[in-house]
Amino acid sequence: MPNPITLKLGTRASPLALTQSTTVARTLERLHPGLTVELVEISTTGDRVTGQSLASFGGAGVFVKELETALQDKRIDFAVHSLKDMPTKQPEGLVLAAVSQREDARDAAIVHGGATLASLPKGSVIGCGSPRRRAQLKARYPHLEFAEIRGNVDTRLRKVDEGQYAGTMLALAGLKRLGLDARVTEIISYDDMLPAPGQGALGIECRKADLEIRKLLNALNDRATAASVVAERAVLEALGGGCHLPLGALGTVSAETRILKLQAVLGHPDGSMMIRFDCSGATDFPEALGHIAAAELLKIGGKELIERLRSEGAKGV
Repeated sequence: MPNPITLKLGTRASPLALTQSTTVARTLERLHPGLTVELVEISTTGDRVTGQSLASFGGAGVFVKELETALQDKRIDFAVHSLKDMPTKQPEGLVLAAVSQREDARDAAIVHGGATLASLPKGSVIGCGSPRRRAQLKARYPHLEFAEIRGNVDTRLRKVDEGQYAGTMLALAGLKRLGLDARVTEIISYDDMLPAPGQGALGIECRKADLEIRKLLNALNDRATAASVVAERAVLEALGGGCHLPLGALGTVSAETRILKLQAVLGHPDGSMMIRFDCSGATDFPEALGHIAAAELLKIGGKELIERLRSEGAKGV
């Protein structure tokens, strides 16, 4: 880098977001000597409105909209998002410049007293607002009940500790990044629960026209993760749902064959219906693979399931 440069990184103010953004900032500074990255904390709708479910006040984009507005207004130079929070399409003039190497994408249970989900008494309430998690958990643990829970990671853990809920579900990636993985009582295998599209990966967004910044940010891009999440997000987009569609999807790239395997599951939050489809293809065409998976899900019952969810008034579907 010929001349010193300072970039402003927009981030949510939650402990997890700040941890993730700080890691990205320091990594960029290490990769590009002479670069300084300043964090700019921005409050989002999803952070401010904590008394109701995400789907009830907009769903998709509630954790990214204000960051994207700051990008468009040139108050920041780039933003770091948990990729699972990002809508499948960027606003005009913005681009996903890089996708970080993925942390463990599995979901984790934190249960009061260290119990397992299977051992909890019938009717135990798990604090879990995600329709995706509810659908897959209810199918496997029909004895459990679920209730909406909001707040950052520390708040959710405190509510479990206080006995407000028998347990809660969180992304293992976030707990690891915060150094809280020792709180996990049970890690849910991919056989039992597929993650949200993009879970465990960070999306780094900037203005499309800022070619030099895009070049700097591209150093953070992990090709295998990028191919995987493009396929996962393509399933969601092709199904026409928002981030609250009860869809789990996971792409994995074989280090030996470079083949991309995509697993997708669509379920009803009451656990009464679960549709799964797996397929594989070249890493060069991840979006096409996602569209194939979506088409097959629709053929084998997904169309009826989505219509049922919409008739029941499910938000974000």
